[in-house]
Amino acid sequence: MLHAIGLTGLASLAACGGGGHGHGGVEVGGVGTGGGGKPTVIDRRVKVSATPEVSLQVRDWQPPGSSTGPVIVLLAGLGGNARYFDSLAPALAARSRVIAISRRGYGLSNKPMPVKTATQFYEVDTLVADLKAVLDALGVQRVVLGGHSIAGNELTRFAGLYPGRTQGLIYLDTTFDYTVDGDSGGEKIPENPLLDEPRPTLNDGRSLQAAIAFFRRNSKNWWPPLEANLRDAVDIHGDGSVSLNTPDEVETAMHAASRSYSPDYKAVRAPSLVVTALPSDNRDMFPWLELPLDAKTQKDAADYLRIFRRASITNSNQLVAALDTPNRLTLDHANHGDFIMEREAEVLRAIQFMTWA
Repeated sequence: MLHAIGLTGLASLAACGGGGHGHGGVEVGGVGTGGGGKPTVIDRRVKVSATPEVSLQVRDWQPPGSSTGPVIVLLAGLGGNARYFDSLAPALAARSRVIAISRRGYGLSNKPMPVKTATQFYEVDTLVADLKAVLDALGVQRVVLGGHSIAGNELTRFAGLYPGRTQGLIYLDTTFDYTVDGDSGGEKIPENPLLDEPRPTLNDGRSLQAAIAFFRRNSKNWWPPLEANLRDAVDIHGDGSVSLNTPDEVETAMHAASRSYSPDYKAVRAPSLVVTALPSDNRDMFPWLELPLDAKTQKDAADYLRIFRRASITNSNQLVAALDTPNRLTLDHANHGDFIMEREAEVLRAIQFMTWA
């Protein structure tokens, strides 16, 4: 099966928070320094559920002066957390309050274990209820929602359920419908283990630095937000070794739930921006491949890239048509996992160009 966005890249890393107690379901951690006209960030924990008890990690960026733009809420892709936006968020916070949230199951947010069903506690409607609970706790009424990858499901569902609270939507390389196969053009997807994203070994988890080195080797680029994301995605043990802090059962539940939800775009009324990242070469698509490549791998990689690009373009066109929006940004020579960092200036311009409802 080929989904239009089939590789999560390093969006599946991790963010930060915790600290003293506040009120109204909100616990406040540290306040970042931002003197000299720079945005400041407050790390929060916001309680969104009592049974099971779930609190979410929230990074709340405050503009240096009075806000002239809408409140922007950012959601990471599969496995990602609030720290994924540690560069884009403060850039947007020059004009707007920006809130980055780690959904349940990832980063420093709570991770209830599914018991009754394979996807219990991780269905899209549950994630959307969490999002609404955060906004209610922070006293935020209307927002522009931005979501990377699988977060597109949450954007569409929230906008359909709460049109009065949705000022706009930013789809950051998301998939039109995860329940539908991507457009392969009838071609067979090459099967070559060298094209599979490497998985960390025990040796890669012997220390935090070893884990960072592993992900750096397998990334197109290595950015501070990716490292911050990773640091909040792992537990550090007494012997210095690390392991991902999202249990396999939670990862499976989130993956299954996201791919069993078919979005209803007809219910969306808010102005929308569609951003698409198109890989153009092996460095964009398979940054872990080591040169020189054997002839078979070289051909397989070229075939996979061609099929993937076609699927991505079809997917993007479907999303634009379903949202009935003229607002789109297509970034060629881009990687799904890090385009918001590598191409931040273009993404920022596109968002700031928008006229939100």
